[in-house]
Amino acid sequence: MGLATATLLLDNPRLESMEPIEVEALADTGALFLCIPDHVANQLKLTETSKKEITTADGKRQLCPYVGPVHIRFGSRECYVGAVVLGDQVLLGAAPMEDLDLVVIPSDRRVVPNPSNPNFAAGVAKGYRAGPATKVI
Repeated sequence: MGLATATLLLDNPRLESMEPIEVEALADTGALFLCIPDHVANQLKLTETSKKEITTADGKRQLCPYVGPVHIRFGSRECYVGAVVLGDQVLLGAAPMEDLDLVVIPSDRRVVPNPSNPNFAAGVAKGYRAGPATKVI
């Protein structure tokens, strides 16, 4: 398939006066989280809230700092996530890709907005059922 990348804007929503930083992220549908290197976490002045045990591609398990919140923008789409501090490049995992409603086009090695929802991010809220007194619009 090759490597697909996405240009993202990252910022710390707790520090509104701070300018966002532009990063080139490796899109990895086999990963779950947003992973950022230590220098990006420091640049955004993110604070550690907990630790996450992460299994890397080579099968090794390690405890990593979990920081946040991180505001991610891709074009007109945005989401807020926590991030694992790990590695030497930004990695965009499946959870933020789902939140942003992005898809990977393997033949072009690109990340793009979901063609089914080109104008806005969409998602599924399974398990929700409107009760008899609830009006669904």
